[in-house]
Amino acid sequence: MEVAGKVVKEPLVIGHECAGIVEEVGSEVKNVAVGDRVAVEPGVSCWRCDLCKNGRYNLCPDVKFLATPPYHGGLAHQIVHPADLCFKIPDNVTLEEGAMIEPLSVSIHACLRAVAGPDTNVLIVGAGPLGLMTMITARAFGSPKIVIVDVDEQRLAFAESLGADKCVKVSADMKDMAEEVVEMQKAMGGPIDITFECVGFSKTMSTALKATRSGGKVCLLGLGHSQLTVPLTAAAAREVDVLGVFRFKNTYPLCAEFMGSGKIDVKPLITHRFGFSQEEIEKAFEVSAQGGNAIKVMFNL
Repeated sequence: MEVAGKVVKEPLVIGHECAGIVEEVGSEVKNVAVGDRVAVEPGVSCWRCDLCKNGRYNLCPDVKFLATPPYHGGLAHQIVHPADLCFKIPDNVTLEEGAMIEPLSVSIHACLRAVAGPDTNVLIVGAGPLGLMTMITARAFGSPKIVIVDVDEQRLAFAESLGADKCVKVSADMKDMAEEVVEMQKAMGGPIDITFECVGFSKTMSTALKATRSGGKVCLLGLGHSQLTVPLTAAAAREVDVLGVFRFKNTYPLCAEFMGSGKIDVKPLITHRFGFSQEEIEKAFEVSAQGGNAIKVMFNL
């Protein structure tokens, strides 16, 4: 088994979206105290390489990331983590919401990379957890119109309930792409300034490149396939910028502020909750693997 290019060679504790209560701190720790409720930023960068020194620590080649081999994850009763990567969450934000700061950070980072705002119409390709999170984040950044597309009607209905302006059902067949792109553009009713591709397949990325206006941006968040076949030359001729997104950097305080102020509400995305018994753990993974109406499956330890 391989995870993010890392090979799993022995049993591994998974989980990198987590929050908890501080039980013990080192003698030099000043930013958090015992009893504080904190969200855990899961990547421990080296802070010595040029990328770290230039502030792009999410790209550090020597990062130690929870649940990325050989490092165990956070699905445990206790973990030990650097204090400067533990962020206090507002009093009106639950620990469940605190755990959602990690996936929200990916969408925040994407919107910052693409410069989403009140003057950008947004297309979201993929209505899974990442696409839905990016949709509500783009809205928080001020995007006036958001269209979301997916192959699953149930996911699209959920997206509509979260505030999507228009939903477009598509197929997995490449032959349908040209007609679907026209339908997306009609649904937008104006230029598609930014497309957030939240799947990572050849068809979905090709769709994003074709649907986005000349001079617009395609932001690739989905990592479904390691290699894609896409019409890049045609997109380059229209100066469509392609932006990569890998994890996040310096996003946790902004996420906590958005949640605390009510600007972003992640609670509807938590669709299932389980305890930490062996039976419940197995059931939780079955529910998550089945998809359907499961968006975010939460463990409460």
